[in-house]
Amino acid sequence: MFVSEEDGGCLYDRVQERNLARQYDLLIDCIQIGIDQGVRAFDKYMLWSLNAAAVSNISQFGGRFREEPIYLEGHIPPHFSQVPHLMDQFVCTVQENWHIWSEYVLASYVLWRLNWIHPFIEGNGRTARAACYYILCVKNKGLPGGRVIVPERIRYERGPYYEALAEADRAWSNGELKFPKMEAYLVRLLDEQILDYPAPENGESKTPPFEPSNQN
Repeated sequence: MFVSEEDGGCLYDRVQERNLARQYDLLIDCIQIGIDQGVRAFDKYMLWSLNAAAVSNISQFGGRFREEPIYLEGHIPPHFSQVPHLMDQFVCTVQENWHIWSEYVLASYVLWRLNWIHPFIEGNGRTARAACYYILCVKNKGLPGGRVIVPERIRYERGPYYEALAEADRAWSNGELKFPKMEAYLVRLLDEQILDYPAPENGESKTPPFEPSNQN
């Protein structure tokens, strides 16, 4: 059972908003478990759950890795046959560097790499931003203050986000793993969240945690 943007109208928007609220509730639980259990709590099953919550009733393949090609403007994600192996590598990289990389380096890697692999049919960006926020919170052992959280701030300020993703893509194409623009971007956004700065004025979010649009 699902509703599409083309034939759902207001219902589609309402389903997305409720999905994002549920994803946020689930994310809070995941963060608390992560604080308690540490690095081993970050795994593909958590990512499946976050994705399934984000796309419930708008995608029939939520919470599972894609098994078909997907095309994006400016980026061709890996062939779907590579996704399971790439995601295993991704999780291992996070776990192996948990105590080595700072929270901003690790969160930047998670945000970029999930977008680069694009492992799901729908909701990749929302899942990546949720996972990024998970890293920031668990590595800092708590939920930061502020009413507008980092994933929502990314929604309001997409220009630097896309620039940071593009920079990391270029570095990867040159055989380097680095993302300084993304690190600086996340440092600033988390500081603005903690200081409770208002988000840029381009409309109020209907849902506190994540964007209710049809974009990934």
